[in-house]
Amino acid sequence: MAEIQEGGGGQKGGKKRAKKQSTRIDMTPMVDLAFLLLTFFVLTATFNKPKSMELTFPAPPPIDQKQDQVKNGITFLLSKDDRIFYYEGEFKVADDPVKGPKTTISELNFSRESLRKYLLDKSKEMQDKILVLKEKFEKNQLVDTAYKRMVRDVKADPKSYTYLIKTDDKATYKNVIDIIDELNYNTVGKYVMVDILKPELDLVIEKVGAN
Repeated sequence: MAEIQEGGGGQKGGKKRAKKQSTRIDMTPMVDLAFLLLTFFVLTATFNKPKSMELTFPAPPPIDQKQDQVKNGITFLLSKDDRIFYYEGEFKVADDPVKGPKTTISELNFSRESLRKYLLDKSKEMQDKILVLKEKFEKNQLVDTAYKRMVRDVKADPKSYTYLIKTDDKATYKNVIDIIDELNYNTVGKYVMVDILKPELDLVIEKVGAN
C-alpha cells in the first residue's frame, strides 16, 4: 500500500511555497506474498530421487540340488582393462560326444561395433516383435495395460536368450554398469548376475595372460 504524505505549504516572507509530497510504500504485503510463494514452491517441488539400478540375482539352489542349466544362455565374463569374454550355451569342461566340444571363449569390447552390434543381432527377432506392438499402441490399437503385458510376454519368451554376467576379482563396477546399460538399451528381457565358476575363471586367466 502506498501513502502520500503532504508537507510544507506555509508562508514565509509573504511568499507561498509549493506543497511537498513524499511517497511511502508499505512492503508488508510483498513480504507475505514472497513467503507464500516460497511455501508453495517447496511443497510442490519434486526433489531428485537417488538413481538406482535394478539387478536380478537368482535364488541360490539347495545344497543337495543340482543347478539346472540355463537354456539359450549367453555368459559374459568381465575382467580387467575393460575386457569382455563370452561363450554361448552350456559350459563344457571337456569334449563330449553328445554335448559337443569343450567350451572356448571369445572376446568383445564396449564399442558400438562390438558389444552393441552383438546384442542387436541376438535380440533382433524380439525387438521386431516389440516394435510391432509399439506401432499398434501408438495407433491406439492397444490399450496401455495390454501393451505392457504383451511386451513382458515377448521378453519372457523361453526362446529368447538369458544373459549371465560374471566377473573376476579384477573387473570394475563400471564394467558391470556399462554392460547392464547395453543390455537395457537393446531391450534384453532376461539377465542375471551370478558367481564365476572355477573353470570359467581359468579360461579368463589363460586369455588375459596370453595377451
